[in-house]
Amino acid sequence: MQGLKKLVLGVIAALGFGTVWAGYSWSFPSPVTPIAHETLHVHNLFMVIALTLFFSVLALMLYSFWNHRKSRGQKPADFVGPKSRKQWLWVLAPFAGLLILDYGVFGIPAYHAVLMYENTKTDADLVVKVTGSQWLWQYEFPAEGVKFTSRLATPRDQIDNRATKGENYLLEVDNPLVLPVGKKVRFITTSNDVIHSWWVPAFGVKRDAVPGFLREFWATIDTPGTYRGQCSELCGKEHGFMPIVVNVVAEAEFKAWLESKKTGAAPVSTAPAKTWTLQEAVASGEKVYGTICITCHQATGKGIPGTFPALDGSKVATGPVDEHIKVVLNGRPNTAMVSFARSLSDADIAAVVTYERNAWGNKTGDVVQAAHVTELKRAP
Repeated sequence: MQGLKKLVLGVIAALGFGTVWAGYSWSFPSPVTPIAHETLHVHNLFMVIALTLFFSVLALMLYSFWNHRKSRGQKPADFVGPKSRKQWLWVLAPFAGLLILDYGVFGIPAYHAVLMYENTKTDADLVVKVTGSQWLWQYEFPAEGVKFTSRLATPRDQIDNRATKGENYLLEVDNPLVLPVGKKVRFITTSNDVIHSWWVPAFGVKRDAVPGFLREFWATIDTPGTYRGQCSELCGKEHGFMPIVVNVVAEAEFKAWLESKKTGAAPVSTAPAKTWTLQEAVASGEKVYGTICITCHQATGKGIPGTFPALDGSKVATGPVDEHIKVVLNGRPNTAMVSFARSLSDADIAAVVTYERNAWGNKTGDVVQAAHVTELKRAP
């Protein structure tokens, strides 16, 4: 009976392993940039050389073990005394071979790939600044005057196992980065707090975002589509909730998207610009809060002690309305609270502020209108 039990457990374990293994691939994601193509080429070249060496050495060892075993009357060599020329040859020849292999066969292709990776300033068509924060990405097009934030859009119910996981679980965002196909994009990375790392596997690029430093890389994406990645540097409690989504589109579509960002479009909700009742504003604001604010300030409004401040009973959410709106509009320097002036519409900001001032224990009764937010944005 005990043996049968072990057999059943073994079968279950094997099936479980097969299920997990089914999610893995033997190769890189399909490359869509020159760097990704070069990386795949270098990887394949190195693997062929390494495997050739491995099996050659293994075969030589097995041959030596078989033909020089004691049962065949082989006598061990006597290495006592001065080294012979043969001994020096067997020591120095592999050493010289490894030097040639490392600096010639491996070094030249790797050096070429590194030079390509670092060539950020030549003929760049577009500049994108990427700023990491705990736990979201901020994208900026400096020359075009566009700035917005991008954060996880996976519903909290899926994360907490109260709903079925979606197709792109933990790899979906509220505001994806949009780039034109076939254009050289120069990326500049930095961070507001800790070290993050911007990584999209199909692009073949990964660059750490380091506080106080500007670091660069580039990409020319040759195939339109949606590409997903993640922060690949352990950056804190919500590290696994910092996805990256890049939509690569035709140049005309990219320009139209850029114009929509310049005019402050792309709201999180589709709330109309009208005079809100308290119930309408709270209902709309709850949706915005659940998409944007919940990760840091939590569904209970209690925040994360020592990391993110509570909104329930806070001086911001129960104090002067204008100061509350300004925090959402301008953010707070040197914290994870970024500006939402461009990533949220005036109606969304009005709604989420109204929700925060009337949710949990905050019963101020204040109703913020979109026109009030617009007025504060225009104020000097």
